[in-house]
Amino acid sequence: GRRPGPPEDCGGVHCYQTIVAAQDPTHPDHAEATAEFVHIYGDDIDADMFEPTPFDLDEINAALAAIGLDDGKRPDTVPEKIAELVDAVQATDGTRRLRRLIARAGLDEPVHIGADTAAQMVRPYTWLLRRVGADGIKLTSAGYLPPAHVAAAFEELGLADEWIGKGNREDLTLPVLNLRETAQRAGLLRRSRGRRLLTARGRAVIDDPVALWWQLAERMPPRSTSAHQTQAGLVLLLAVAANVADVDEVDDTIAVVLDAIGWTSGDGTPLTPMAAAHAAWDTRDVLRRLGVFADKDMFGRRAEPTDEGVMFARAALRTW
Repeated sequence: GRRPGPPEDCGGVHCYQTIVAAQDPTHPDHAEATAEFVHIYGDDIDADMFEPTPFDLDEINAALAAIGLDDGKRPDTVPEKIAELVDAVQATDGTRRLRRLIARAGLDEPVHIGADTAAQMVRPYTWLLRRVGADGIKLTSAGYLPPAHVAAAFEELGLADEWIGKGNREDLTLPVLNLRETAQRAGLLRRSRGRRLLTARGRAVIDDPVALWWQLAERMPPRSTSAHQTQAGLVLLLAVAANVADVDEVDDTIAVVLDAIGWTSGDGTPLTPMAAAHAAWDTRDVLRRLGVFADKDMFGRRAEPTDEGVMFARAALRTW
């Protein structure tokens, strides 16, 4: 491995030695090798085309490290859905990124959540379940929560910091709409005869924050008929479990993985990080609502996961 690599199909060991000598003016056989090179390949050939490839051990080790051959767990050591996600990826970069996230996600670490921490995290969902209550809420003719309930959620959950407007129409108040929709997709609410009602599971966890916390974790990513949204949500959960704080890095990784699976944009071009973020929106929205991220702005763009947020992501991934 100490010598330069021979050109492809150069003619065997003897021709390789001839090329090396012809390329090196200081070689003792340079003149003889040059003449033989011309005899074999002709005098109109570009000798640089046959220049041996230098062997750089550090460069090769760096390239192998970048592939991530030794820094990720095997798929059979992780939950089935994560293993299936790894198997679906058909490109090296996507596989490498996934394996690195899996290795850092701590999926084999125990998950313990205290009642006080759980209560703080699930407070928005607890508020909604109690607001619906035993009698349910009669919906508007368009199927939305009435303005009084929307306004109450907007004020009591402090949503004015992340949304503009009066906050009294569900269809125009995205945080309230998403909260209600994700609660429904988590199996906590249902609709019947024009009323929003608690499900049996919703009634069971309404006064048990730990059980509600686990119920939400078990339903992550939120149910979707679009496979790419579920896959994007899984990658996002892995990134949170791995404590990745850079939002741009996370979105770029989601885009790379989805692209490696075979998803493209509508015009056939590779998915952008922005498109990837959109695919993971529902998952990220639930995480934001639970306070999984430490920082935010009015658009809910948060970055660094909290310790409790990392634990929730691990719980969500382990329940698959």
